[in-house]
Amino acid sequence: MTRFSTACGALAAVFVISGCSVFAPSPIPRGSLIEADDYNQLTPGTSTRADAVDLLGSPTTKGAFDDNTWIYISMTTYMKPLDFPGIDKQQVVVLKFDGAGMLQSLRTLNRKDSRSVAMISKVTPTPGTSINILQQILGNVGRYNPMQNMMNSSGGGTGTGMMGGNSGPGHFGAGNTL
Repeated sequence: MTRFSTACGALAAVFVISGCSVFAPSPIPRGSLIEADDYNQLTPGTSTRADAVDLLGSPTTKGAFDDNTWIYISMTTYMKPLDFPGIDKQQVVVLKFDGAGMLQSLRTLNRKDSRSVAMISKVTPTPGTSINILQQILGNVGRYNPMQNMMNSSGGGTGTGMMGGNSGPGHFGAGNTL
C-alpha cells in the first residue's frame, strides 16, 4: 500500500510540475523580428536603402505621406484567457532616408514610448434609411413573379406574351420594351 501511495504522490508531482509549463503562455512573435545587432550595422550618412533591405529585409510599412520613412514593427504577444492578447515585448525601428536613398536617421522605439489610446463607444452614423424588422420581413412581398418566365412562351406568333401588350419584366407584360 505504501508503494501505491508513493507512486500516486510522484505521479501527482509530475502532473503539477508539467501543468506549470502547459498553462504558461507561449510567446507568439509578430512582425519583422529585428535584432539590435542587425540595425546597429546601419550608420546614418553612409548606409543606403539597399543596405537596409540586405540587413533588415523589406519594411513592415512606409510613412503615410513620405516613402523615405521606413518602419519596422515587431512584437511578442501571448494569449490571455477571455481577453485580448497581451504584449510581452514591442519594438519599432524607424529609418529616414533622403531623396537619394542615403540613411539620414535611425530611431528605435519600445513599449515605454507608446501611448495608450482609449476606445470611443460612439456609433458612426451612416446615410440612408433605417428599417424596422417588419419592413425587413415584408420588404420582398410582391417582388416574386412566378409568371415572369412564362411571358414569352405562349403561342400565336405575335410575340406579345401570355397577357398581351408589352412584355416588360415583372409586370405581366405591362412594362416598357425596346
